[in-house]
Amino acid sequence: MDFLFGGSALNAGNHAVALVLPKAYGFVILAAVASSFLLVWMSMQVGKARKLFNVQYPTMYSPTNDKFNCYQRAHQNTLEGYPTFLLVLLIGGLEMPVLSALAGLVWIAGKVSYAQGYFTGDPKNRLRGSYGYLGLLTLLVATLKFAIRLAVQ
Repeated sequence: MDFLFGGSALNAGNHAVALVLPKAYGFVILAAVASSFLLVWMSMQVGKARKLFNVQYPTMYSPTNDKFNCYQRAHQNTLEGYPTFLLVLLIGGLEMPVLSALAGLVWIAGKVSYAQGYFTGDPKNRLRGSYGYLGLLTLLVATLKFAIRLAVQ
């Protein structure tokens, strides 16, 4: 019955948990760190655009300057998807660390292309970074593979 309702681990008596990471998991961590540099870079681009287009804080989006809004939207969209990216990167990396790290780099590169396209001021150009979804999909598959393997053990 515990299998169905999830018996508490606290009733097991031993509260220590051992976590064994795959040897190549360091590559996954490096991809996660690289993604934080992406966010810093995007944040800096929005800051530069604020000065260039004279959009003062705390204004999030300009009512009159769509080019600034493209900078802000590229950053905001990346932040909106970032928790999902980190979740599937870090969990999928437990199953397939090298592939997950590479997929993480594809996602990052896709976001750079996405942002650079959006920064042109033509929102259609953001589609240049669509290939980043291949990285995200790969991470989702790795995460599902890990979850299924754990569930059927």
